[in-house]
Amino acid sequence: MNIKASDKPSHMDRKHTNKELLKKGIKYLAVALPLSLLGPSVLYSAFNNQEHAYFLPVVIIGFLLFFGAMFCIFKGIMTIVKAIFD
Repeated sequence: MNIKASDKPSHMDRKHTNKELLKKGIKYLAVALPLSLLGPSVLYSAFNNQEHAYFLPVVIIGFLLFFGAMFCIFKGIMTIVKAIFD
């Protein structure tokens, strides 16, 4: 059984990581990092000052930051997985 050079898998046949898509995923995760720290901090501050007049707007902002962080983490991980495996 002779194996020809054309039958062997070469390094040119393998798929490579989409670097542009990988950069985009890392950017999503870079945005998620400060949001994941700011969201709980703002919520903690809001719940410690429940009698304050701005309690409800600060809670809303805290939840928006929190959910924004979760969205960016999800989107970043999905983009990185797509860059590596597609």
